[in-house]
Amino acid sequence: MKMSMLFPLVLLILGSYKLAAATVRPEFIVHNEQWLIDYLDDVSATYPHITHLYSIGKSVNGNDLWVLAIGESPTEHILLRPEVKYVGNIHGNEVVSRELLIQLIHYLVDGYGQNKTITRLLNTTRIHFLVSMNPDGFAVATQPDCMGIRGRANARHYDLNRNFPDYFVTNLVELQPESRAVINWLKSLQFILSGTLHGGVMVVNYPYDNLPGGRISRAYSRSPDDDVFIHLAKTYSYAHSTMHYGHPCPRDDDFFPDGIVNGAAWYLVSGSMQDYNYIFAGCMDLTLEVSCCKYPADDQIESHWNDNKDSLFRLLTQVHLGVKGIVLTPDKEPIYNASVDVVGRSHVQWTTSLGEFWRILLPGTYTLEVTAYGYKSVSYSLDLTKTIEYMEDSDVKRTDISVWPDNAQNIALLEITLRESTGEAVASKDKGPTSSVAGQSLNVCLIICCFFMVINQDATLGKITSEPLLYLISSRSVD
Repeated sequence: MKMSMLFPLVLLILGSYKLAAATVRPEFIVHNEQWLIDYLDDVSATYPHITHLYSIGKSVNGNDLWVLAIGESPTEHILLRPEVKYVGNIHGNEVVSRELLIQLIHYLVDGYGQNKTITRLLNTTRIHFLVSMNPDGFAVATQPDCMGIRGRANARHYDLNRNFPDYFVTNLVELQPESRAVINWLKSLQFILSGTLHGGVMVVNYPYDNLPGGRISRAYSRSPDDDVFIHLAKTYSYAHSTMHYGHPCPRDDDFFPDGIVNGAAWYLVSGSMQDYNYIFAGCMDLTLEVSCCKYPADDQIESHWNDNKDSLFRLLTQVHLGVKGIVLTPDKEPIYNASVDVVGRSHVQWTTSLGEFWRILLPGTYTLEVTAYGYKSVSYSLDLTKTIEYMEDSDVKRTDISVWPDNAQNIALLEITLRESTGEAVASKDKGPTSSVAGQSLNVCLIICCFFMVINQDATLGKITSEPLLYLISSRSVD
């Protein structure tokens, strides 16, 4: 056969394979746990180049807590590539959450290499799906049950969303295996953005969930990144078909302006997973209440997917908003546990073992302070509203790069040299009491990738079709 005839045949075969893969969309029903395990196995086997299936631990009854990672490099972290996650079914009877994540998994793997938007996302982000955090609770939940509590807790009758260490009060509740597994998971990877899916109402809940001193009266509990959390919450609610109206569930008396609410202003929760993520693990986490009915009939699942599909996707893209960077020695060695502080926001981030950090920030001007034990600290003013021209400065070099010609967003690369230490003690996360360091002559290079975009105030009202409002940037390495 001539090569000119063979090539179209190869394309036809590949096209047929792709078509076959596209026909395996999961049914719009509530799937049992064994089906879920088999499905995740099948996805991992069918798409080994972009998926990786792993367990983070076991439930009380010994069920594995399976996580599916999806991305261009699914088995390993790529320098400066953000890690994001979705967690479903923390309450076992809130089943819409797990079905939405099952459908989102299919949407992503099926669209990779075919849909430019999906491909860009997966080439620049690694997404982790813990579809069911509470398989034991799910096993005893009953359908239909819109407002019940059967299956909400784990097998030991603990509410897993009240089971994490709390910053504001001492949480005396015994730590459960499922919660411990998530805590260890957060220690193993630096997640930047997260969504935890719930059911029973439709609203996006953002930190804080609690108030200082064990107060019992609800009140707005503002985090240092309150503006960013509001933006993230609105990103989800306005991409949803009805959530942003603020009163999507007819039986509820609550009204949520813009479809969002501060956790403690709604009701107080001690030991919530979203507060733990943000305060202890440096991950911006939202509680996504995605359905009025916790365990609806099967014929309602498809409509919930249609309502939440754009929101789930749009939220993932927001991890590429703000600033990210790497802190290095003059020999290009990463500095672990350097503190990265945005002045005016009392929420310090710490660099990873690779020297990386990320901060999701809205367009604006900020002062970034970076300190490392034994090194002189540095402050730098960031303008995330416009491109800054190259500055002739021995300590600061900046080059702005446009990745795609149709992009409204640029990468700004900063290289900041830290001079010799001042002899002052510098706080370190794990090193305990600090001692003064003097007489050293050390340099540190800081390379920062700043992401910014022109925000259209009406953009949140749009829907994702073939292109996102926020384009995604790939940054394998910086030199």
